[in-house]
Amino acid sequence: MGSEALRAYKSLLRATRTTFDGDTLMLRESAAEIRKKFEENRNVTSAADLTRLLDEAREASHFISNMIVQAKLTDRGGYEVKPGKDHAGATLEVPSEALLKNSAS
Repeated sequence: MGSEALRAYKSLLRATRTTFDGDTLMLRESAAEIRKKFEENRNVTSAADLTRLLDEAREASHFISNMIVQAKLTDRGGYEVKPGKDHAGATLEVPSEALLKNSAS
């Protein structure tokens, strides 16, 4: 199971690097959170728990890659979203202006 855990870990890091490309804060924070979660579960030995945790990691990687699109602030003060081919068929949920302003500060 160790090699599966390593694959899941790397897959999550790859998903965040792609999704948050250019956003140093999100890259740093997401990598720290992923590492923290894997460290918290380092000593799990139950096959059922390991299977559940690996499934959760795979689901998180898929969610990050396919369901999150990062909006970028434009020079005109608006936000631009460029979904990739992984996002085909997904619906766009636009956050409120208040949420966007809070996240920019």
